[in-house]
Amino acid sequence: MKILFVLTSHGSLGNTGKKTGFWLEEFAAPYYVFKDAGAEITLASPLGGQPPLDPKSDEPDAQTEDTRRFRADKQAVQALASTLKLSAVNPQHFDAVFYPGGHGPLWDLAESSESRALIESMLAAGKPVAAVCHAPGVLRHVKAADGTPMVKGKRVTGFTNSEEAAAGLTQVVPFLVEDMLKEAGATYSKGADWQSHVVTDGLLITGQNPASSAAGARALLQVLEESAVRDGEGGR
Repeated sequence: MKILFVLTSHGSLGNTGKKTGFWLEEFAAPYYVFKDAGAEITLASPLGGQPPLDPKSDEPDAQTEDTRRFRADKQAVQALASTLKLSAVNPQHFDAVFYPGGHGPLWDLAESSESRALIESMLAAGKPVAAVCHAPGVLRHVKAADGTPMVKGKRVTGFTNSEEAAAGLTQVVPFLVEDMLKEAGATYSKGADWQSHVVTDGLLITGQNPASSAAGARALLQVLEESAVRDGEGGR
């Protein structure tokens, strides 16, 4: 299995003067779900190099077993510091793509033509795409083959309006993930705030919040395993 992570390169939290970026746990937990399953992992971001880390996700109360494992993992730390430029990534080289959240993706990846082309190419090739928390925002401009929003009629989830309100950033973010998905015609569902909620619809896997990151990664592995079984049956 070859899995591509796409992380944000955006580090400014709107006009607040504060920092944002990717959320550490939403990277670390899926990273080790995939690594422990034997996957080959490649990291990319729009600008390449070290993606900006949301400082709130680095605070003591946000740490988990996976984030501590990451900090002690020199190879993983080095890989994160030297992500590929997204423009240099060939979708044909990967079996799946995973987008960690944090607020950063709402500014850059949601508007990135390279990210949009990557997602459209992966789905057209029958390869799964997963995004958790704010990262379902990257689906904002992704189109189906007929030109309609790719999420139209799809069952999805993503960071809720109430969770954004609790974070105090409703008026700061460029758009609300829940509203965007609904406006695009998706069938949006959510669990309780801050509790794990993952939705799989065909090749698309979405998770609601940080608590959903490991479960979202496991759901992606399940889709890959089911696809491998089908391919094996087709080859007999």
